[in-house]
Amino acid sequence: MSMIVYKINVLLLGSLLIACGVNFFLIPFKVLDGGIIGLALIMKYIWGIEVGFSMLLCSAPIFVLAWFQYRPLFLNSIYGLIFSSFFINSLEPLQYYFLYYFELTAVVSAIIGGAGIGAGIGIMLRFGTSTGGTDLLAQYISKLTFLNVGLIIALIDLMIIAIGGFLISMETFLLSLITIIVGGIVTGITALRHI
Repeated sequence: MSMIVYKINVLLLGSLLIACGVNFFLIPFKVLDGGIIGLALIMKYIWGIEVGFSMLLCSAPIFVLAWFQYRPLFLNSIYGLIFSSFFINSLEPLQYYFLYYFELTAVVSAIIGGAGIGAGIGIMLRFGTSTGGTDLLAQYISKLTFLNVGLIIALIDLMIIAIGGFLISMETFLLSLITIIVGGIVTGITALRHI
């Protein structure tokens, strides 16, 4: 299998896992994820804007910065963003059917949603791609400040769910905290490369 076909398959699988996590587990309970997905979910809950479209909109300034400052990051992330946005919007109509057959508590949903999104992002990172967004921004800030990228991402994620918690509810904040912790752990485990 050629490397291009392999990378497309990785993008498809990662994007599908992210889309399932967002649509089937986070949205039903107004739970947030960190990063651009979290911002897009806030826009969905407050204004009803499609998550995939909001992701593209919120990512645009970061991708412009990446284009001019660090083009390899731009090229490795733009396809992940496009695929993920497409799948999130495409799977949204199936949410009704999923919720009809599966009845989960908010906490279980937050855990499974975080794990699904974390696995999707981890698979992409493992094979040299990502959805970009705040990960790109964190890498750029890290180069300017010499702060750890993981710390910057964690701070950005906490800031986003804190804003979401303030605008939506304390329950949203607490469930979202569970989601980003589980998502971070699963991303770290999934992204590990075998030596």
